[in-house]
Amino acid sequence: MSDCKFPAGFLWGAATSAYQIEGSSLADGAGESIWHRFAHTPGKVFEDQNGDVACDHYRRFLNDIALMRELGIRAYRFSINWSRVLPNGTGKVNAAGLDFYKRLVETLAANGIQSMATLYHWDLPQALDDRGGWASPDSSQWFAEYADLMYRELDDRIDLWTTLNEPWVVVHEGYVTGVHAPGRRDWKAAVAVSKNLLKAHAAAVAAYRARGKHAIGLVVNLVPIHPASDSESDRQAAARWDAYFNRQFLDPVLLGEQPRDMPGLYGDAWTDWTAEELKQVSRPVDFVGINYYLRLVACDDSDEGPPRARAVRQPNSAYTATDWEVYPSGLGETLQWVADRYGNLPLYITENGAAFDDVLSPNNSVNDTRRVQYLRSHLLAAREAVKTGVDLRGYFVWSLLDNFEWQSGYSKRFGIVYVDFETQQRVPKESARFYSEVIRTNGGVLKG
Repeated sequence: MSDCKFPAGFLWGAATSAYQIEGSSLADGAGESIWHRFAHTPGKVFEDQNGDVACDHYRRFLNDIALMRELGIRAYRFSINWSRVLPNGTGKVNAAGLDFYKRLVETLAANGIQSMATLYHWDLPQALDDRGGWASPDSSQWFAEYADLMYRELDDRIDLWTTLNEPWVVVHEGYVTGVHAPGRRDWKAAVAVSKNLLKAHAAAVAAYRARGKHAIGLVVNLVPIHPASDSESDRQAAARWDAYFNRQFLDPVLLGEQPRDMPGLYGDAWTDWTAEELKQVSRPVDFVGINYYLRLVACDDSDEGPPRARAVRQPNSAYTATDWEVYPSGLGETLQWVADRYGNLPLYITENGAAFDDVLSPNNSVNDTRRVQYLRSHLLAAREAVKTGVDLRGYFVWSLLDNFEWQSGYSKRFGIVYVDFETQQRVPKESARFYSEVIRTNGGVLKG
């Protein structure tokens, strides 16, 4: 590797998720998902917006793949809408929904674009939530059945699979704060969901080992967490946040153990793991995907709920439209931390990007210079981590398209491609042209 470039064969991609871009939520026999139900509940999403149309990718995927090819994108990370292929979550297959994903991966392959498929990106079938959802002890079996179906039908076209996207968000936003579907606030349920997600991940890995021919991993969102001061209370607060945010899922999967802090964090809601359960969830994975957006500076706050800490805004830092601190060196710090703690296993940056207040100009362009700088600085940090020996295999920008940004609706734009949600016009932003040059030069355009 030259000083300016990434390793030969480095995988340059872009990422999306099903509910955020597909639209046609109930089309052609698809079942309702928890996000469809949540977004149609008044007061849950900005201006009561929903994903019924989103980017209309379900009907426009051919054009979107052509756009990826034009930009030189070599891999596409997408998620599968579980309820599109299994409307009831289990049982009868919806042939039309399955056919959509077959056509998607076949078209990607025909255009020289690799597929990374995520089995679960937060859109549980509503029929399963009605049966207890992720809090049900049966959830890992439901997931394994669904996963095995997808492997059987699609593994010949998909080189990289991931089981769950950001299980911490599923637990914290879905069952602690309730700002995501299914919108609950129940610490006891959150404990059950955390454990069942890990069991589901392990069951999906086991199913893949029996059938799959390529590689499978887990995607987690990680943040470097720094104490707000040198005080012992702030250092302990940062350590609690680290256990809750960063180690809650990786320690069981990669070390076969639970962070010692977990019983204290969850309090009376906590239930201990058995040795057999920990053995079950620590099945080897082929890689880990890391989603990186920000760091947290933590201070002690006994009035807060677990983990009894709160984030402190940094007065001299830049922030994105989602109020996330721009902290590129944290990406390198995170990659190195994973390599040091868990061994130098293969890693992918499966999401990295920023929302800014992008405006389409009269000449039909979007000069998102802040995003260009964001991507440049984070890619330089990633390259430095590679130089130190981190086994980083690829990078997926979040996101290919402006999309439905969960509880923020369409108010936050993460895409490198601008989407006019009224006309569905796509306009590559300055950041898309920049990223295209990064790919063409394998990072050589970064200099620095």
